[in-house]
Amino acid sequence: MPNRLAHETSPYLLQHADNPVDWWPWSPAAFEEARRRDVPVLLSVGYSSCHWCHVMAHESFEDQGTADFLNEHFVAVKVDREERPDIDAVYMEAVQAATGQGGWPMTVFLTPGAEPFYFGTYFPPAPRHGMASFPQVLEGVRAAWADRREEVGEVAGRIVRELSERTLALGVAAPKEGEDGAAGPRPPTVEDVHRALMGLTREFDAVHGGFGGAPKFPPSMTLEFLLRHHARTGSEAALQMVQATCEAMARGGIYDQLGGGFARYAVDATWTVPHFEKMLYDNALLCRVYAHLWRATGSDLARRVALETADFLVRDMRTAQGGFASALDADSDDGTGKHAEGAFYVWTPEQLREVLGAEDAALAAAHFGVTEEGTFEEGASVLQLPDTELLLDAQKLASVRRRLLAAREQRPRPGRDDKIVAAWNGLAIAALAETGAFFDRPDLVQAATDAADLLVRTHMDWHARLFRTSLDGVAGTHAGVLEDYADVAEGFLALTAVTGEGVWVDFAGLLLDTVLVRFTGADGQLFDTADDAETLIRRPQDPTDTATPSGWTAACGALLTYSAYTGSGAHREAAERALGVVRVLGPKAPRFISWGLAVTEALLDGPREVAVVGPDDHPATRELHRTALLSTAPGLAVAVGAPESDPAAAEVPLLANRPLLAGRPAAYVCRAFTCAAPTDDAGVLARSLAGGE
Repeated sequence: MPNRLAHETSPYLLQHADNPVDWWPWSPAAFEEARRRDVPVLLSVGYSSCHWCHVMAHESFEDQGTADFLNEHFVAVKVDREERPDIDAVYMEAVQAATGQGGWPMTVFLTPGAEPFYFGTYFPPAPRHGMASFPQVLEGVRAAWADRREEVGEVAGRIVRELSERTLALGVAAPKEGEDGAAGPRPPTVEDVHRALMGLTREFDAVHGGFGGAPKFPPSMTLEFLLRHHARTGSEAALQMVQATCEAMARGGIYDQLGGGFARYAVDATWTVPHFEKMLYDNALLCRVYAHLWRATGSDLARRVALETADFLVRDMRTAQGGFASALDADSDDGTGKHAEGAFYVWTPEQLREVLGAEDAALAAAHFGVTEEGTFEEGASVLQLPDTELLLDAQKLASVRRRLLAAREQRPRPGRDDKIVAAWNGLAIAALAETGAFFDRPDLVQAATDAADLLVRTHMDWHARLFRTSLDGVAGTHAGVLEDYADVAEGFLALTAVTGEGVWVDFAGLLLDTVLVRFTGADGQLFDTADDAETLIRRPQDPTDTATPSGWTAACGALLTYSAYTGSGAHREAAERALGVVRVLGPKAPRFISWGLAVTEALLDGPREVAVVGPDDHPATRELHRTALLSTAPGLAVAVGAPESDPAAAEVPLLANRPLLAGRPAAYVCRAFTCAAPTDDAGVLARSLAGGE
């Protein structure tokens, strides 16, 4: 008999709908049931492409005996962390504070008042390596609830108090002589950025690229910061870190050498063996990084990877409604009925011979680093690109890849989480719009526009409030969080730059006004949830960038760009105040505030604004527009459209009062709406946008 998850829209929750565990979705009714029965709540948080979530589900939640014990002594609540990042953030903070680590599946035991008192992540079905089994944990919690209730209450109360007392220290500078004594948060300075850069340099892996050791995650936001820093200052050291890291990832097993796109992370320091799940957000962010690296250097490798990743997104992640699915699983059927991680992607020499024949298989094995010993499990290899890339000429390589990809398509595919997450689609919109514009791929720009249309139609209501998720064209019931508003606005503004359609500035403005009203607190601090969102034991607030830009730093970037298009002082001031946190975290933990540092580079550069005016079908208009888009100036805002003398009638305020130059299309380069003399020469425009300091 299906449990209460059968009517949910989250693919992750639906995966558990037939468990013998009597799951509840997160809801007031679940906690009321716990109060009525006087039992604790088991909160289990995961996501659909989480390997160990599936392992624990198979070992414990599909086991009848374990389920019977759970159903008798607990109310079991299942949460999709991608659908409810607010719940995940609050209880993960408690898990990390109590245990010093975190991860998924997250397993937390709560009082009926939703107060946490016991924590963990994955628990095995039997004791292992000093780790208690899940049945032992359940029995221990049951006994504590029955026999030491007062102690449990004291622990829960202390944890909630400690969480509620945590505060964020924003970058507050002492007032200068003659200034008002009540100094507020100040944006980071050139010196703050320099100190952060020195920290990154110390952490850089000069041998294998990237930062830190194993496991190694793609540092997309750090790379974007370094590219912007190079553009502003000319720092060759910053550019070299980007080039080394991007080349190492593109040649490693973390990159899908046949179908494009990146796996979630590498389990080693050399980018060789990946954890095979593919996330929308990783690929959107990395697609943009490689496109920007090509823009800065003209690298053929960066161009290829950007386009292949964009094509992967459209081919494998796009849904029937025009949005982009959340993730592809790591596991799939290995052809024997057994699910195995990476089965869809790895190859043995024998499999190469079956598809290519002996001669081409030998060349392909050498080209992709496939050995008899294998780089993965059971003699299988993850495809890589060794330095000797000329083992196959372009024509032969194209043939080999085409045949291998066609053969791979016949394998059982990894599961796909078709849930549309607003924030991650915003990231994809920005990446596809820019990649399409850079490489003359209007189909990619159209894919970005289609996804933006879906967000407006399905995720956005008449009050400029966002729903976080949708499935099959139907919006979920969960309110958008700060990252949704910020990343969707970022995507809309990128579409404005590429298409010239001012309506996207209008939509971005509606979302960012909601950020100012509903998500902004004292001293410019930002919260992850709106002020009218569901009340949890703590209002989540985290400025650190992890797998994606935090809602906080993403909002800073979108607010700053919007102010460049519109001249809004309120939005720019909000961005500057919120960036105060970068002064605190940048020098101490630069990898975890990298998007904040990237936004800071835009702030230090202006950001510059380019207004291109002229008929949209005029070759000179198109040339000036493309020149502006290909500028590396950090955070550059680009508007293109017909000349408009009436500011109130201009689709984008940046275009207002920008006449043609002697009847010819022209470009105006501005900072804070103060412009240099216009030019009708694309070469002059390019030179005026080159360099920063």
